[in-house]
Amino acid sequence: MIVTALNLEVGADEIQPDAALFGDGLGLDSIDILEISFVISKTYGIQMKAENEDNFNTFSSLRSLTAYIAEHRTN
Repeated sequence: MIVTALNLEVGADEIQPDAALFGDGLGLDSIDILEISFVISKTYGIQMKAENEDNFNTFSSLRSLTAYIAEHRTN
């Protein structure tokens, strides 16, 4: 989903579950996170808020994002 939403030049199987999504990891920025949040909202019915204090942890890695979705999804 992330690869498709952001038109990344890496395959989904190349993203390590515990690698950082920001910076030296996948190299995402705040605009990328907004786009991912929109897709997650549409796909899973999760309302993600920019002011949520846990966003840094939620988007720290693919594993943490997956755990957040599993815990909060409505679809």
